[in-house]
Amino acid sequence: MSEARIIELEIKQAYQEDLIQALNGVVADQQKQIGKLEETCKLLHDKIKSLAMAEHNPGIIDERPPHY
Repeated sequence: MSEARIIELEIKQAYQEDLIQALNGVVADQQKQIGKLEETCKLLHDKIKSLAMAEHNPGIIDERPPHY
């Protein structure tokens, strides 16, 4: 292999390493967002369940909205 070809391959490898690091950061950020969304969904589910179980609102989940 010629020296120019080796230098070209080394440059490509350096760009690929930078891209992999950037993509890794994006994936890590998305995983944090997914964790927060899962936690929010669980809290909302628990809140709806507790409201449905309350004595003063026994049928809140099955209740039709007033505009029907």
